[in-house]
Amino acid sequence: MKLAKRLWLIFGPILIAMLGVVVLLFWPGNYGQSRQDNVEKAAVSLSPNVFKGNLLKSAAFDQNYVPFIGSSELSRMDPFHPSVLATKYRRNYRPFLLGSAGTQSLTHFFSLQTAGKELTGKKVVVIISPQWFVWNGIQRNMFSYYYSNLQTNNFLEKAKANDPMAEYAATRLLQLPSGSSNPTLTEAIIRVKAGVPLTNWQKTYLRLSGRLYDHEDSLFSQLFLRDNRGTIAKGEETLPSQYAPWVLDDLATQMGKGETTNNQFGIQNKFYDQRVRPVVGKLKDSQIGFDYDYGPEFSDFQLLLDFFSRHKITPMFVIPPVNDKWAKYTGLSQEMLDLFDRKIQYQLRTQGFNHIEDLIDQGNQPYFMQDTIHLGWRGWLAVDDAVRPFLENQQPTPKYKINKSFYTKTWQKKEPRDIPDMRAGK
Repeated sequence: MKLAKRLWLIFGPILIAMLGVVVLLFWPGNYGQSRQDNVEKAAVSLSPNVFKGNLLKSAAFDQNYVPFIGSSELSRMDPFHPSVLATKYRRNYRPFLLGSAGTQSLTHFFSLQTAGKELTGKKVVVIISPQWFVWNGIQRNMFSYYYSNLQTNNFLEKAKANDPMAEYAATRLLQLPSGSSNPTLTEAIIRVKAGVPLTNWQKTYLRLSGRLYDHEDSLFSQLFLRDNRGTIAKGEETLPSQYAPWVLDDLATQMGKGETTNNQFGIQNKFYDQRVRPVVGKLKDSQIGFDYDYGPEFSDFQLLLDFFSRHKITPMFVIPPVNDKWAKYTGLSQEMLDLFDRKIQYQLRTQGFNHIEDLIDQGNQPYFMQDTIHLGWRGWLAVDDAVRPFLENQQPTPKYKINKSFYTKTWQKKEPRDIPDMRAGK
């Protein structure tokens, strides 16, 4: 008896803790409902756990939150940022920011796997950064940073045999370390890549593991959220009480002028001092030969278009410029950017995606860019001029014509000069 008691004292607490974890993770009750305060915080947090999870995104998209999909430009929260303007002027929508440094098309495709149902028939805004479209595509470590098994679990549960979208997504996932992070999921991904159905065992595993991942999401996704609501509120205080585009443009010009006084590039003072000044000499002509016209990102981007089509989502695409003065200093080719614009718009327009705000040639406008590649001040106002009426007014039901050839290496390597120019006004 003494031995049994001693063993219980040693192992009992461990067994109880393990049992508690199992019950907590697998209990079917829906105790993981998100608090509204956390939804509001998540909408502007840009935190990785928001990308990885489902709970907060689903709760937000069930309301009047609209996904603003992009990358690091969404963190430039000056007073003219979409989240500030929508809150200040009580728009009938609120941006839900899905973008941070390193997020690209593939990240967003898998992140949206956890929220397709809630987005069906709705609108989204996508900011397409030309810098995504480098020859090698997304960096492995950046994809891993925003990846979760919950995303892949949801993707696999919906994947169908002989589906070009699923096969390409599986192929790309297997090319990245994340695709091999779970042996059972990896075996299922391999089958999807091959265009064959999952086994009954794999379907059972996905159902059980999905419950586990959902409970983990319920428990942990609402922890450690960055709270940027104070920044949004501070931006609101700067704005006039009534929305007036010309007044806002004057204010943006004044603010931009006052915050770009220590350099000749029109870059925000703080950014220039911290990121550019220490290396400015080394960056002269450093971007000669940079190219955004080829690579796997064009096919990764097609995953998003396919996803939008299947869920009857109406997106607006914003194509931002590069700071023109900075581009000339570093040798970045404006002709190359124009060819990128031509290629990506061909991919969009030939498939029926016609809501496009093309700003690629606006990089020479004063106070349009906050730094070298990120929108700011008057740039955000230009975005708002297009996005506000798009989101506030009803749009015609889109008619898409998805073309699977955009998943091929032939398209990735396609010379933009050989593509018909379908851009408005060209």
